[in-house]
Amino acid sequence: MYILINFLYIFAGYKWGDWRNWKTYYPTILFFIIGDFLYNFLLYQKPMWLFHDVILPNHTTITVLAMVVSYSATVLIYLGRFPVSWKNRFLWFLLWTGVYLLLEFINNSLGFITYHNDWNFWWSVLFTGIIFFILPIHHKKPLLAWLLSIIIILSLLMIFDVRIDDMK
Repeated sequence: MYILINFLYIFAGYKWGDWRNWKTYYPTILFFIIGDFLYNFLLYQKPMWLFHDVILPNHTTITVLAMVVSYSATVLIYLGRFPVSWKNRFLWFLLWTGVYLLLEFINNSLGFITYHNDWNFWWSVLFTGIIFFILPIHHKKPLLAWLLSIIIILSLLMIFDVRIDDMK
């Protein structure tokens, strides 16, 4: 399943991504990747979700593939075609949040993603919205995005009662 999804991201990224200006988006791609890397590292002992597949061997492989392919394509399209008007920005935000959530809903329904430690689809709705809200902020004001991210991460660690002992 995840190989198919990543092929779709490769196609979409090739067709609609702003490759001419990839260097402009590179810091935000890394920001997106670092966020997922931190989740996987810090919550290794107490994951909120895990990916499963019939071809790819484990969660780590699936996650690394997503980091390299899906996140890169997402940023190149999402920011590369980011609308000027606030109304269109909001619609663009809803579209991308919807795409990510639809894929997650399908994957959860088919057993390709499982939730753990009190995480559920509604937390994913909130978290995905935060991601697509913060990516353009990082693109324009990276320090503000990092500050907001630290606040969000610390808040989630407290909400889900993740202790230092739970971390790898």
